[in-house]
Amino acid sequence: MSIRYSILALLQEQPRYGYQLRAAFEERTGSVWPLNIGQVYTTLNRLERDALVRKEGDDGRGHVLYSITDAGTVEISRWFTAAVERGVPPRNELAIKLALAVTTAGTDVTALIQAQREISLKELQELTQTRKDLAANQRLTDTARLLVLDSLIFHAEAEARWLDLCEARLVQQANGASNGTAGMVRGPGAPAA
Repeated sequence: MSIRYSILALLQEQPRYGYQLRAAFEERTGSVWPLNIGQVYTTLNRLERDALVRKEGDDGRGHVLYSITDAGTVEISRWFTAAVERGVPPRNELAIKLALAVTTAGTDVTALIQAQREISLKELQELTQTRKDLAANQRLTDTARLLVLDSLIFHAEAEARWLDLCEARLVQQANGASNGTAGMVRGPGAPAA
């Protein structure tokens, strides 16, 4: 997640000070990714150093207002028109945990999968309910929050499906072991040996 570009996008609307930027960001994203105010001001300092924002004085109460420069407007326009590159996938603690669990003697991987599935399904239910509640009284400004919620729902659904696949592979491996074909776990759609 790029705080740099988020701040530029918010400043493109109007000059703001740090706390206003944090509040606007959290409102748009449904507070899913809370911002540390120190991170906001550090980013503002870097953006000012890079001539993408400038100080506009204060709001009369001692808050320094920042506005976007022409170079900042070009930068945010570039960001909005470019696709997000996928590069190296971020570390996924659950995938790492399961990969290590299946290779560590004495670990009950099935219990681990079931416990995680409960958590994932609970999160999915909560996200779905939040989305339903928000959509029932939707205002124009809620569209951004709904997009974030939809993304989180799809991620939770994908995790639940992946856990089902993990469990199916364990069952397949156990069946192979009882048939004397241990270690021949095939992926979905792979032809039988």
